[in-house]
Amino acid sequence: MQKIMIIEDDPVIRDELALLLENEGYAPLTVTDFSDVPEQVKRSAPALILLDIGLPGKDGFRLCADLQKTVRIPIIFVTSRDSSLDEIRALGLGGDDYITKPYNIPVLMSRIKAVLRRSGGTAEADVTEALGLRVDMAKGTAQTESGRVELTRNELQILACLMRRPGEIVSRADLIETLWENRIYIDDNTLSVNVTRLRKKLEELGRPDLIKTRRGMGYQL
Repeated sequence: MQKIMIIEDDPVIRDELALLLENEGYAPLTVTDFSDVPEQVKRSAPALILLDIGLPGKDGFRLCADLQKTVRIPIIFVTSRDSSLDEIRALGLGGDDYITKPYNIPVLMSRIKAVLRRSGGTAEADVTEALGLRVDMAKGTAQTESGRVELTRNELQILACLMRRPGEIVSRADLIETLWENRIYIDDNTLSVNVTRLRKKLEELGRPDLIKTRRGMGYQL
């Protein structure tokens, strides 16, 4: 039974989500103490997190950023904030989906299943190697003879996609589809931010020019 953690401060919504998940065969975990959420996530090791933005203490954006540094757990934002800028920010920080309240229950459950399916597929992809670089999807790392760095989920997906097609030009649209199944609300700048962060980490491995920009076409290894 897959564990799903609910990080929501409204007890009515929190209990409703927990009941819905339980009825769907998941094991819901609810957070009621918001002083040490990252530590609770580490201890519980859920398969997925449902995250509100308006929380006491750290908001959902800061929590997502903190979690991306330490764990590889997919995150769905479930929030009443319906601004497109909030969606772009949430996804740019590593969120896997963004759902606004009041949510449609069948749609919410469908999104949960889709994110769990994608994250499971990522783990099963195991190890990808090309051009002297080794990416371990299960461990969330990229490694060369010079060392090893930890990557976020989006960085892993981008790098693995390029490594599976060495020498080919991979369009931005193809990368966006790989990451988010071509969700139309994804801003193109979000991809650029992730590629920039990935390049900085590859520079730590002595491979600053591994990802080449082919202007007007996409990226190439």
